[in-house]
Amino acid sequence: MAAQNSPSEISPCNDTSTTTSPASPRPESRPPVSLQQPSNKKGSSKSSKMFRRFRSVFRSFPIITPVCKIPINLHGHDSHIHGGTRMTGTLFGYRKARVNLAIQENSKCLPILILELAINTGKLLQDMGLGLVRVALECEKRPSEKIKILEEPIWTLYCNGKKSGYGVKRDPTDEDLMVMQTLHPISMGAGVIPAEVTENPDGELTYMRAHFERVVNSRDSETYYMMNPDGNSGPELSIFFVRVG
Repeated sequence: MAAQNSPSEISPCNDTSTTTSPASPRPESRPPVSLQQPSNKKGSSKSSKMFRRFRSVFRSFPIITPVCKIPINLHGHDSHIHGGTRMTGTLFGYRKARVNLAIQENSKCLPILILELAINTGKLLQDMGLGLVRVALECEKRPSEKIKILEEPIWTLYCNGKKSGYGVKRDPTDEDLMVMQTLHPISMGAGVIPAEVTENPDGELTYMRAHFERVVNSRDSETYYMMNPDGNSGPELSIFFVRVG
């Protein structure tokens, strides 16, 4: 995690995009939300080399514990390499509060998923700075209910194989949309949104944004692999959504 920036501006670190940091709007004149509706189209990511994709998948094998039922098919990962779709993922939250995960088709679209995770924001980002973090979100399969996996309302949460509470899906709040709107010029990076922008007594809001490769294993299993820019040895994250039963 990069050093904290001055509260007068948002300054992403390790941003490989050509965009610049958005200026901090005055609290009384927040920018209107201009995010686009996602297209819901499927597509494959063409920006990564084959070796890089293979390395990402290999390094993202989940930790297996008796309580964390993540299915692994060692012979099925070749299809993952060819079947990924690039998405934008953002972790954000106040340092002493729970972290939120937003998944977007790209940084200029409305989020398709907002999850509140029972993990302290500061602790999660600290762990990511130390090495690979694997988050597994598990829920019970209900054959009689035909809903998409990302529409499940609540998940049991595991972080590096250890049960860590729950993940709860929720509709985007006004603050969520403000965060997505403020960060929309940023494709990859990390930093803080100043307290005067969020108008929240908890102070600065920490964020980390990256490209993720979405791999649909089945209707009951999806995985999101963080894609690091070439030459960047920064934090890595894998997120597994699994229905079991």
